[in-house]
Amino acid sequence: MKREVKILGLSYSQSKLGSYVVVLSEKRGKRKLPIVIKPSDAQQIALKIEGVKSTRPLTHELFKTFSDLYGIDIQEVYIYSILEGIFYTKLFTYNGIEDIEIECAVGDGISLAMVYQCPIFVDSKVLDLSGVIINEDGSQIDQNKIETYKDQEETPLTKKKKRVISVEDLEHMMNDAISNEEYEIAAEIRDRISKLK
Repeated sequence: MKREVKILGLSYSQSKLGSYVVVLSEKRGKRKLPIVIKPSDAQQIALKIEGVKSTRPLTHELFKTFSDLYGIDIQEVYIYSILEGIFYTKLFTYNGIEDIEIECAVGDGISLAMVYQCPIFVDSKVLDLSGVIINEDGSQIDQNKIETYKDQEETPLTKKKKRVISVEDLEHMMNDAISNEEYEIAAEIRDRISKLK
């Protein structure tokens, strides 16, 4: 069974240096799914979340331009399995004639979902294996109690408005971009940090 998710947060990984963690959250439910992604995917996602437009098309935007020219659209991103810590992901595409499934890396899938503004789904078995529920105080709820939290939609009272990406994490991304000599991306992130401060 597929469960629709949204991006809840994006931060620098404390456990895996040079990587970032994107946290997906069930739209109808309380489970969260943390996924480690590459810095380049994190930068693409961060720029989309922050509403920053690049002066030149980034990789995923170039992919969209290319696919638009050939009449191919991504309908959804589906994280369907996890094996040895690797999330297996498919793009469900449509070319006007037939539906085509394409395997991709999870970070690319999430980035493309942002570019195409299409839904992200996670198989319920993946959420059962790797999903967590976090209390208000940041502690994790016992896995045996998770059943009671499934299908509980967040209400306006349970939702807290907070930033998806902290300024500190944007600074990490800016430094990574500088290290990789991606100066345009670094400048865009720097400008966004300045606006936030």
